[in-house]
Amino acid sequence: MFARFSFIAFIALLASGCANTSPTLGNKNISYGDTKAVETVTNEFGSTDLQMIAESMTRSLAQSGILQGRPVVQVYDVKNKTSEYIDTREITTSIKTQLMKSGTARFASDNTAMQSQVDQLKLQNQSGLYKKSTVAKTGNMIAAQYRLEGSISSIVKRSSDYKDVFYKFSLQLIDVESGLAEWMDEKEIRKTTER
Repeated sequence: MFARFSFIAFIALLASGCANTSPTLGNKNISYGDTKAVETVTNEFGSTDLQMIAESMTRSLAQSGILQGRPVVQVYDVKNKTSEYIDTREITTSIKTQLMKSGTARFASDNTAMQSQVDQLKLQNQSGLYKKSTVAKTGNMIAAQYRLEGSISSIVKRSSDYKDVFYKFSLQLIDVESGLAEWMDEKEIRKTTER
């Protein structure tokens, strides 16, 4: 019995000695956090706000029924009307990602990516570098049926004791052919800091 226990202990010791432990580099005061945890470091726009907006807008748009049949949507940059820097592209990227993962919509190249698409088509068709049978043909890009655009604005109020920031995010889906807004929604966030 003792020999068997000693053998198991030896194997366990051997396994733990051979375990691949990754070294920790840098400052030991840094740690990973929960990406879904509520972030309350400041009352400026943060990761929790981005997640709340993306989830709210995605859910609302998916439940509206407008996107049946996985239509092609072109996403425009969200206009930042606040006084602070907000990477609005991250908001729309999160919305696009969630809609794409749910199979609700397909997305055409957005305005900033369109030039890269055109450049790639020109390179393949005009450079003579590519085998003709593998070249992507021009004139076959799929036009968007809908355009998704929006804005984020804020109202900031201060007193000697408080700072209150009210954010309003608005998004709308417009039918490209008719110009009609087929869906609209907004998400409001208020953050108050006591000084």
